[in-house]
Amino acid sequence: EDDYDGEYHYASAPLPALKSLDGHDRVLYAGSFSKSLYPGLALGYLVVPQRQCQAFDAALRAGSNGCPQLMQAIVADFMREGHFARHLRKMRLLYARRRALLEQALQQVFGDAVAVALQGGGMHLIARCPGAQESDAALARRAQAAGLNAQALSERCASVHEQGLLMGFTNIASQVQARRVVKRLQAALAL
Repeated sequence: EDDYDGEYHYASAPLPALKSLDGHDRVLYAGSFSKSLYPGLALGYLVVPQRQCQAFDAALRAGSNGCPQLMQAIVADFMREGHFARHLRKMRLLYARRRALLEQALQQVFGDAVAVALQGGGMHLIARCPGAQESDAALARRAQAAGLNAQALSERCASVHEQGLLMGFTNIASQVQARRVVKRLQAALAL
């Protein structure tokens, strides 16, 4: 299980991690601190069943030098002293506000031409363009050509072919900035 954005839930309690429901010790729980702390940290973790710890330790030593122990110790202290939990609470509030700013700007600028789908968690929202004459992939390319990082939802769905633009909101700092970004998107998409 890769619970890559499990720390960021805004509307409801997160679903429990599959690992927490694992009564037979079969689930490996993987994660990293790239999104929750800092991408350059390059520190990940893997929670394995107790009976497999030695085998995973041996495999890790054979295939990698691992992360520097000093960095691991610093992050461990950061967590043990409660700083990580406080940081996550602060970031959840900040990202919830930024998500709302982007949602409001999309609704104000596009009106009914865009339907915003807010996910319960994560660092993206989905903007669907029901009246668009082009595919979401074509719209995403137009947004990218305008310097915006919108991704086609259809290219990220494994089984269901859904249309929409996947848009990150974590770098939206103000209402003015949100509106400016969405105006650029509107010009690029010509909806």
